[in-house]
Amino acid sequence: MTIKDEIVRLMQDLPDEASEEETIDEAMDRLYLLYRVLRGDKQIAEGEGILHEEVKRRIAEWREQIASEGQFQEKKQ
Repeated sequence: MTIKDEIVRLMQDLPDEASEEETIDEAMDRLYLLYRVLRGDKQIAEGEGILHEEVKRRIAEWREQIASEGQFQEKKQ
């Protein structure tokens, strides 16, 4: 499937009953998501990606930093 085919498919999957503004917003969101996924795939192929474990470590570090600054409170479950 070419990128053009993928874009056409994404647009054809838009809901028919949405307003013009909602449809345009949804189309832009879908195109941007596709762009980001393709860009991410390219970065991974070029060895520029971040491993899942590294992402988890960074998020934990950010959460600790935010919590220590009093800006974040964990939700109790």
